Amino acid sequence: MVTNFVSEKAKIGKNVKIWHFAYVGDNTTLGDNVKIGSLSHIDYNVEIGENTMIEGLVYIPPLSRIGKNVFIGPSVSLTNDPYPPSQKMIGVTIKDGAIIGSRAVIKAGVTVGKNSVVAMGAVVTKDVPDDMVVIGVPAKVKYTRSEYDKKQAKWKS
Repeated sequence: MVTNFVSEKAKIGKNVKIWHFAYVGDNTTLGDNVKIGSLSHIDYNVEIGENTMIEGLVYIPPLSRIGKNVFIGPSVSLTNDPYPPSQKMIGVTIKDGAIIGSRAVIKAGVTVGKNSVVAMGAVVTKDVPDDMVVIGVPAKVKYTRSEYDKKQAKWKS
């Protein structure tokens, strides 16, 4: 028997898909058409906008805010304590249309800008501007989202 734990205090939108062994905590809001992959942990007091896709093994800590039409790849970890262990927490904000690549790590308090891209394996310690692609450890701006979209279109053809 496959089970998920979705808190009775969570607000779940229409057409939400939550895959095997996922967790959704208290006072979390999932917008319409959100997809949560297997073994992901969406903690309490999290907001996720409509049409967002979160792959498997992702950790979203309390106080995180994720916009609409966001893609979060497998094994991404967001954090909410910049100086652990402490009692003061601050979430990560990921704005509409952002893409977060597999195994990226995003530091507490960081904002990932609208339509930006965080490359796989990047360690994000500072805010990411809108419409930019960041890569590396620590993550640095490499090129624009427009350039990323051109690379993606070439790859698809």
